[in-house]
Amino acid sequence: MTTTTLPSTKIQSGPVAVQLSLSPIRAEWVLEGNPVTNTKLLATSADGTTSTLIWDCSAGRFNWFYDIDETIYFLEGSVKIKDETGAVRQLGAGDWLFFPAGSHAEWTVDHYVRKIAICRQPLPKPVLLLRRVYRLFKRLIGRGPASDAPSMFQST
Repeated sequence: MTTTTLPSTKIQSGPVAVQLSLSPIRAEWVLEGNPVTNTKLLATSADGTTSTLIWDCSAGRFNWFYDIDETIYFLEGSVKIKDETGAVRQLGAGDWLFFPAGSHAEWTVDHYVRKIAICRQPLPKPVLLLRRVYRLFKRLIGRGPASDAPSMFQST
């Protein structure tokens, strides 16, 4: 089954079983073992700043350097994450984690891990300032929501 776009809307859906494609970790990041990683891009935002994907990995230890914001929700398996301070956390199915752009972590996967990742390219500060001014202007003229929350979550 393939991803479909519903008629008369931009809402997309796809199959429960997602076929992943090989997506190797950079060789210089691998510290131990031979971790094999696979991924599947599920969706990208209209402005191109945010992507949602599924990713999995076999046993190994490796560094990961984040040039984007990444929010992770673990679906299966477990991983040990060592952050930049040396603190180690064991995470598994049902746990979530956030890595801001510019951070680094060491991953140790004993057997297998599978996650959903929401990756967002942070906007430059001048663009954020313009966005705030634009939203303020819309509120002042009565054409925008009272907060930055998406309008579908606004109370009436």
